[in-house]
Amino acid sequence: MTKTLITGATGLVGYNIVHSLLKRGRKVRVLVRSAEKAEKLLPKEVEVVQGDILDKNSLLHSIDGCTVIYHAAGLPEQWFRNPDIFQKVNVTGTQNIIDACMRQNVEKLIYTSTIDVFQGKAGERFDETMLDPNPKGTFYERSKQDAFRLVVKAIEKGLPAVHVHPAGLYGPGPSSSPGFNQFIVDLKNGKVPMLLPGGLPLVFSEDVGEGHILAEENGTIGDSYILSDCYYTLPDLAAIVIHALNMNKKTPPVMPLPVVRFISAAGEWLANITGKPPLIPKGQLHFMLWGAIPNSVKAQKELGWNPTKLPVGLEKTIKYLFP
Repeated sequence: MTKTLITGATGLVGYNIVHSLLKRGRKVRVLVRSAEKAEKLLPKEVEVVQGDILDKNSLLHSIDGCTVIYHAAGLPEQWFRNPDIFQKVNVTGTQNIIDACMRQNVEKLIYTSTIDVFQGKAGERFDETMLDPNPKGTFYERSKQDAFRLVVKAIEKGLPAVHVHPAGLYGPGPSSSPGFNQFIVDLKNGKVPMLLPGGLPLVFSEDVGEGHILAEENGTIGDSYILSDCYYTLPDLAAIVIHALNMNKKTPPVMPLPVVRFISAAGEWLANITGKPPLIPKGQLHFMLWGAIPNSVKAQKELGWNPTKLPVGLEKTIKYLFP
């Protein structure tokens, strides 16, 4: 039976990839920095190997005997005091994965990219053909652009790889960075007095796990596949969540954009002094103001991917967050 390695298995994407593979009866191995954390989080049948994608020796050891690799490890956060870490983890880590896959002659690499590598105008749809040739505005985005290009070059040299580009995730699974799951929790706990302007493209976490497996099974080598279900403004999302939580409260007002920009800039300036993450990272604000809408038709047609609609996904998420 095919043995499969997943990096980033203790993150929201990797966690759901693991569960989708196990449902298919696959043998699963994970490369993690903390074996203790992984063993508490993941099912017992998962083989846990402690190591790091930045450690080439541990990486080669973890890949040995595996024919399929899912590279979901990376830094999804939008701010670090030392931004060089984005290049170190997202770019150098990906190059190490590529080198190990080429050396071990793996059958397929499924690489977790992001919709941030694409371009699109606010209010308009974008698809897999619309790569942004220009450097994006944040360290995180640029690191993901660089990593994507590394995989493209490796494919040209013979690496059998497929790119998967999820939108903003929500749903069951661990999450270390602020996202829609945290937004739901904060709304329920009365910690959202005002909303940020803009909106979010979303995709249910279980669908992202399934989409990665379908990319392995049905994806074309060298191709990209966007995974996204919907796009909503923050006020609309807040109203939907408040209704789903059966809360008797009004949708919070939207903070004026000039005020938000000032808080974001001042927060990052202060964060560089204190080392504590800013309240509104520049990258988070940039993403929410982008306003372009991901088109996942290709994944649906070519992979057979069927996204869960927000009301259904939200119900499952609420049960997960508030058991």
